[in-house]
Amino acid sequence: MVLPWQLRDGYWRMLAFREELVMPQKKDWSGKNVVVIGAARQGIALARYLVRHGASVVVNDRLPAEQLKSVVEDLAGEQIEWIFGSHPVEMLNGVDTLFISGGVPFDLPIVREAKSRGIEISNDSQLFLEVCPCQVIGITGSAGKTTTTTLVGLIAKAAQESKVWVGGNIGTPLLSDVDEMQSHDLAVMELSSFQLEVMSRSPYIAGLLNITPNHLDRHKTMEAYTAAKARILQFQSEEDIAVLNADDPNTQSMIETAHGRLVTFSKSRTKSKVDNVFFDDDTNSVKIKSQAPEGETELSVITLDEIPLRGEHNLQNVLAACAIAWAAGLPVSSMATGISLFEGIPHRLEYVRTWGGGDWYNDSIATAPERAIAAINSYSEPMILLAGGQDKDLPWDGFAALVSQRVKDLILFGEAAGIISDALTQYRTESKMEIVHCSGLKEAVQAAADRVSDGDVVLLSPGGTSFDEFHDFEDRGEAFKKWVLELR
Repeated sequence: MVLPWQLRDGYWRMLAFREELVMPQKKDWSGKNVVVIGAARQGIALARYLVRHGASVVVNDRLPAEQLKSVVEDLAGEQIEWIFGSHPVEMLNGVDTLFISGGVPFDLPIVREAKSRGIEISNDSQLFLEVCPCQVIGITGSAGKTTTTTLVGLIAKAAQESKVWVGGNIGTPLLSDVDEMQSHDLAVMELSSFQLEVMSRSPYIAGLLNITPNHLDRHKTMEAYTAAKARILQFQSEEDIAVLNADDPNTQSMIETAHGRLVTFSKSRTKSKVDNVFFDDDTNSVKIKSQAPEGETELSVITLDEIPLRGEHNLQNVLAACAIAWAAGLPVSSMATGISLFEGIPHRLEYVRTWGGGDWYNDSIATAPERAIAAINSYSEPMILLAGGQDKDLPWDGFAALVSQRVKDLILFGEAAGIISDALTQYRTESKMEIVHCSGLKEAVQAAADRVSDGDVVLLSPGGTSFDEFHDFEDRGEAFKKWVLELR
């Protein structure tokens, strides 16, 4: 039998082969009673889909009605019942399925009650995988998943074979578009640990980029967080493909337990007898080591100079994207083209403007210390760093050690300011860095403006979430850009 990954002459021939194995049996929602908890974008996508397919839908959110007025108005034409302000247990009476949005804790009392009653619990990503008519690539990781998902989408679109849908935890929930998808399309979806925690289905190609401490305020322990991430692989079959980081200890430990075919990526060439995407220091380029039927071969993809992304962490993202694209059978030429077309993602080392002699960057996506560390390491210029927000019960020691060595001025804001300051205590005698405390981000921007000089990089890379002051990291990033652009 010819295996799908041996069909290197055509990605879409591979998809046609898999189509016979995974065509979904769509569930009949007519007459079903469902509750959707969470009226953000995932919940709204769920509500629209379920109403469209005949379900009786209740949308519930802990926020009061006045804060969700615009959402209700947007769905005014849909047959939806709304329950605001709390999660009354009575709404579970007669319910067939409870859908929870990513921001809803799995241990919420109403969710626990639903489990005790034997009510099916699902989410938008699970439902999407159940009904999607085309092949799905799922990507998760503690860092880099949005950039990697975007890169894979660009690579697939560069192949110009059929329609490519990109979404999930970023952009539009893919469930919003699933009724338009065709069997020969490709869906590339980002998945968060919050979404995976609920799911009992894995995508055909599952990319697990890395696992470092994150969201411990939600998952409580690294074991629980790692288990949630690992669910992207847990339900794969032997016909599926896992793409894993061979350098990360947590993902490396999953290599031996992957159910299907394996592709890895790493900073240097591995000795294992699996397909491997790596960076070749001798040629300064990304290469693919392929275990072809005729023997092991190496293919060159792109040189470092041709990659329009800054930082060591983004090289890792490129390696991951190429490994996932290789697993999907996409041409090497499309990998180089797609990567070269990358123009950056808002709130991820996003250049805002040059003002006061310094370059200002928005990295509001950095909601964990590890992500802020990666951002800081992307620059060699003198740095003014804006950090803070809301803490996620994550360690700040590594962040503090790096900041004390690399940062000229540290401007702290938000609830985490005191925690970060305490972490820096042991390094203050070794550092000449000035530390400024601000009540909020707007004040922090002005403090940075007062200190910036020629050749500086002014970087917003908070290391904490935005929920103490903003709706989400995007809201924070937009506010930062607005205030920086208003500087005169």
